[in-house]
This record gives sequence, structure tokens and C-alpha cells, in this order.
Amino acid sequence: MSPQYENIRMEKSEGVARITIDKPPLNVLDIKSLAEINSALEDIKADPGIKVVVFAAAGRAFSAGVDVKDHLGDKVVEMITTFNRMFRLMASLEQPTLAVVGGAALGGGCEIAMFCDMVIASEKASFGQPEIRVGVYPPLACVSLPRVIGRKKALELILTGDTIDAQEALRLGLVNHVVPTDSLEEEANKLVQKLATLSGPVLKLTKRACFQGLDGDFEEVLSKVEDIYFNELMKTEDANEGLQAFVEKRPPVWREK
Repeated sequence: MSPQYENIRMEKSEGVARITIDKPPLNVLDIKSLAEINSALEDIKADPGIKVVVFAAAGRAFSAGVDVKDHLGDKVVEMITTFNRMFRLMASLEQPTLAVVGGAALGGGCEIAMFCDMVIASEKASFGQPEIRVGVYPPLACVSLPRVIGRKKALELILTGDTIDAQEALRLGLVNHVVPTDSLEEEANKLVQKLATLSGPVLKLTKRACFQGLDGDFEEVLSKVEDIYFNELMKTEDANEGLQAFVEKRPPVWREK
């Protein structure tokens, strides 16, 4: 375990950064844990060699959420500020993000998974926002969950606090793939490596282009996507290499610029 972290592990290898929550037994996130994740995200953000960011967890739960004790009294402002900073940092990442969920992802754990660009889950995974049952609501889920699965189902899950299984999460579009529990890591690694073999700059620009279309007027958004394509993407060496390699019927050799 990296000496600067007590509740997470952060590893970087061959363009992939992996943050693993490791706070047994259920990976409940207190202020210190969230601060460690934020530190790891700042490290990743400053590293131009990272192509893909993976969120995973040790033990039987992805995360049972944030520590309720840190919501009480004068701690609540620091908790929410630190928690929301995590998502502000995630939103600022140019790289694709993937959550690997092998167990319960509840409350803040569910929010981390939903906020990632992609989610691969084991058949034993579950998802839910139970905050309403303790008299509060999940701010991040209120903003993001309707965008991911639609307003009506998001309201149902947030207002009831119900938990759904992996197959229902797949049906709703909250996760991309559900796989057998014993092959979760293998299948996640396949997806990660598929992304890691691509050009980092092109991945980043493509992600930004996709996010342009989430909100706003169609013509305005399309113009922004065109601008990224013409004035940034097509000025990269990798875009031209990829197209030329296709014409020449050979594998592309990415220059990462």
C-alpha cells in the first residue's frame, strides 16, 4: 500500500491509473478517505501519460457510502465540500473513467459508479441511494442520476431509497456490462486494455466531444463538436496516423500527440 494513503491504493501502469478503495469491512468513506481519493485524482490529472482511470474496491462491497458520523454537527460542511470536490475533479478529467463494481454500491458509492463514464459490474453487485431513509438527499445523485437513467426512474430510486440488483442497473443504463463474479477482474481488464491500446489524445478529445452533446441547443452543440474536430483533433499526429494507417492497411503507431 502506498505510504501516503491509508484507505485507498493508487497504482499507475502503462497508461492506466487505478484507484482502489480499501477500507474494510464495507469501504465506508469518511472525510479522510475522500481527501485521499481527491489527492489521487489530482495526481492523475497532472499526469499526461494516463489514458484511462479505473475505480475499484477491495473486499465484498464497492462502497456502502459515506460515513454518517461525518455528516453530523460541524463536520457536515467539510464532508459535503470534500465529497463534491471528488466529483468536480472527476468531471475535470479528460480521460475515460471506469468503475469496477463487485458488490454493494450504495449512497456515495453508487454516486462514484454512476459518475464514471462506464461501469462493469458483477452479477452480485447492487446499487442504491438510501439517503432519504435517514432524512437527507444525495446532492450528486439528484444532479446526475436523472441524466444517466432518466428523470422518472431516478426520482423513484432517490425518493424511495430502494436498492436494485445488477441486472436492473443494466436494464436502466446505469451499468454497461454485468459479468459473472469470478470473471469480473478479467472482463474489466479486457475493457481497460482495449481503451489503453488507443491514442490518449484522441480518447480525451472524443470524450469531450461526447459531453458537448449532453445539454444545450443542437446547432450550438454540433458547432462546438465540429470545432473540436477540425481545430484540435485533426491537428493531432495520432488522428492523421490512424487515418493513414487505415488507408495503408496497417496497424496504427500512436505517437500520443
